[in-house]
Amino acid sequence: MSLPSPCVDICQFDRRKDMCTGCFRTTDEIRRWRKMTDHRRREILSDRRRREAKLSERAAKHTERF
Repeated sequence: MSLPSPCVDICQFDRRKDMCTGCFRTTDEIRRWRKMTDHRRREILSDRRRREAKLSERAAKHTERF
């Protein structure tokens, strides 16, 4: 059984990081998801917290400037 997509129907992109702020995947990962092995999907899913923290950190730095 293959792993389902982590999409949460937000689909907003941080263009600098080329990453969706909803599911924290890159555009390339989103595009290739159906053809990926479950092993690769698990790698992406396990990296979610790190990616989320990275985007949150960037957003906080951006907010500090204003």
